[in-house]
Amino acid sequence: MKKITRKKHLEMKLQSIPNHPKPKVGLEQYTTPATIASDLVWNAFSLGDIENRNIVDLGCGTGVFAIASALMGSASSIGVDVDGDSISLAFDVKDKLNVDNTDFIVSDICEFNPAFDVDTVFQNPPFGSQKKADSGQDLKFVDKAIDLNPEVLYSFHMASTQDFLIGYYEDNNLEISHIFRYNFPIPKIYDFHTKEKRNVDVIVIRAILK
Repeated sequence: MKKITRKKHLEMKLQSIPNHPKPKVGLEQYTTPATIASDLVWNAFSLGDIENRNIVDLGCGTGVFAIASALMGSASSIGVDVDGDSISLAFDVKDKLNVDNTDFIVSDICEFNPAFDVDTVFQNPPFGSQKKADSGQDLKFVDKAIDLNPEVLYSFHMASTQDFLIGYYEDNNLEISHIFRYNFPIPKIYDFHTKEKRNVDVIVIRAILK
């Protein structure tokens, strides 16, 4: 597999990953756009967090961050998701793109215990964009990431919770080095959606375990 050397080429590859055909509202499943995923992974690569590193994508969905990391030269990439339909699609994409050193596991993230040292964690958890969503789901992902003891964590959150999150990260001995900001499109995919699309301000926190 030839490593990608240009951000635009990475975005083009990720655009071939299809949306989940039957997203489950209880899991707050939304596809991360290729523009956002490629920008974040490109930045992570520039910061030395991808190449020759062991990557874990928690709540991976259809595998965009695991696959993108592999395309950028990771030593290994593992995607973990409780939804078997998502994992099945991730395997299909992996085969279609001929991606090496990548695997996907059906598991609750809390039960995932890798037999290798994790260098970098990516996660785009349910971050509460739905009015009736369970609050604090993204914090469960942060806690699990800490348990995996990586060198660095990239985690999506609602931008409106930034002040609280900074305190939470600091209280858990995480040093925030960067905050990336994105306008995340939420398409009309569930019955309760009334608009064809709405945009949600999100942040991605890059944190280093002290």
